[in-house]
Amino acid sequence: MDGIALLTIFVLAVFVGYEVISKVSTTLHTPLMSGSNAISGIVLVGTIAVAAHTESTALFVLELIAIMLATINLVGGFVVTDRMLQMFRSRKEKEPRA
Repeated sequence: MDGIALLTIFVLAVFVGYEVISKVSTTLHTPLMSGSNAISGIVLVGTIAVAAHTESTALFVLELIAIMLATINLVGGFVVTDRMLQMFRSRKEKEPRA
């Protein structure tokens, strides 16, 4: 595929993704975030697998950057999910035990 076709697919995916996510009700954000974390984990494992077989130094550096960004995305997703789940806990569960 040429660059224009790939760019077109990317732009269409961005628009479709935005429309799908914007229509999700707030009660479904936590399960959606968990699914997103699972996809981020798959991306991270795939990036590590591809990086293991790279022979070019420039591509390896790009793959390390991709691994770093995927890791940040994965950890951040779990932090946000945890904070969202804390909103649903009762006050008794939030208070530390003495």
